[in-house]
Amino acid sequence: MTTETSPSVALVTLGCARNEVDSEELAGRLAAEGFRLVENPEDADTVMVNTCGFVEAAKKDSVDTLLAAADLKESGRAQAVVAVGCMAERYGRELADSLPEADAVLGFDDYADIGDRLKRILGGEKLHPHTPHDRRKLLPISPTERPAAEVYTPGHGARQRLESGPLAALKLASGCDRRCSFCAIPSFRGSFLSRRPSDVLGEARWLASEGVRELFLVSENSTSYGKDLGDLRLLETMLPELAAIEGIERVRVSYLQPAETRPTLISAIAQTPGVADYFDLSFQHASGPVLRRMRRFGDADNFLTLLEQVRAAAPTAGARSNFIVGFPGETEEDFAVLCDFLEQARLDAIGVFGYSDEDGTEAASYDDKLDDDVIAERVAHLSDLVEELTAQRAEERIGERIRVLVESIDDAMPDERCVEGRAACQGPEVDGTTELVGAPADVRVGDFVDAVVIATQGVDLVAEVSADD
Repeated sequence: MTTETSPSVALVTLGCARNEVDSEELAGRLAAEGFRLVENPEDADTVMVNTCGFVEAAKKDSVDTLLAAADLKESGRAQAVVAVGCMAERYGRELADSLPEADAVLGFDDYADIGDRLKRILGGEKLHPHTPHDRRKLLPISPTERPAAEVYTPGHGARQRLESGPLAALKLASGCDRRCSFCAIPSFRGSFLSRRPSDVLGEARWLASEGVRELFLVSENSTSYGKDLGDLRLLETMLPELAAIEGIERVRVSYLQPAETRPTLISAIAQTPGVADYFDLSFQHASGPVLRRMRRFGDADNFLTLLEQVRAAAPTAGARSNFIVGFPGETEEDFAVLCDFLEQARLDAIGVFGYSDEDGTEAASYDDKLDDDVIAERVAHLSDLVEELTAQRAEERIGERIRVLVESIDDAMPDERCVEGRAACQGPEVDGTTELVGAPADVRVGDFVDAVVIATQGVDLVAEVSADD
């Protein structure tokens, strides 16, 4: 039980939706150990930063956030700053040595006893910095041998919501078995490990009881879900069960590997009521030779065929992807193939990243590195193209009937009331949004509203609420 005198903790989360789930699991454990969770780091005895270790920009952001938190030990009430998350796991002792402002750097293995660790830190004990290791070489715990999760049991859970919005991420699995030459994630997240369906469904019911209306299924590779449980089509089986949970109106799947996106999964997403027609496909490039060097499969023709299959099953489906520009050995012809592919793909949202070496990856040792100015030039060119193409794709949706989850209402100025949300074709955070025109006066955050797209603003949609809604 926590009181006003209980030690307070502020969790600052950086990076992806998987980190957001990790932070809520940490919050649940800390609350169960008697810590009081606060939103503002300035009000906290301890600031815990859930770091991101994905790319250089994210790592810099993590360090800057830790330094800003450390300043609160001088200007605020903070007694300790603790680094957790991917960067802490990936660099551990190196991060602790280079950042003495942090009172502790804790790895994933510390999460189970996070309350005890924090009590010891606040008591003045200096914990040994986490020593990084390649988590792919650790013997994974069989999903069937893991203790039953309690995250969905009110009052006993290892997860506590830090956001009150109508959408929540739900973790399907952790780790990754793929060996993309540019990616370090498997080395610090470990091998792919599916959560048991009973745990996923139980947590989904708990989230529904907390007012969640849309579930956002996350993992490093959702298309692999169930393979380590002996059933590669387990996601297809579970989607109808998730969508049938009382209170849940929409289920969205993220991060699909194109080479593993099978027809049965496309059909399950497209045909299951309550599952968003949304395909987050990890293409990364479109040139076959570049993809081979990335240790990936496919090419522009394969990917266009996959998109044709998706749209045959769900003509108005949203589709998004990310692309790496300037990978070692990428020729002008390779780059042209990528640009041509994007002009034909009609994607709703596109992320563009310039290649940079990541510690410990195969690609970091490759020859034929491109000059930074060449990479920057190609990123700029592709970004301009993407901005134009995604705006055109949004315009294609004018006249389309959509169902929007209301996520924010700004009525500070009654004459200019702004109601915003997302349609099924729009993923959270990274994609566009929808502004609702003519929303009912009694509409609330968490409501689903039927509307027709009447205009666009870049990738964002403007939709008029249907008269019979």
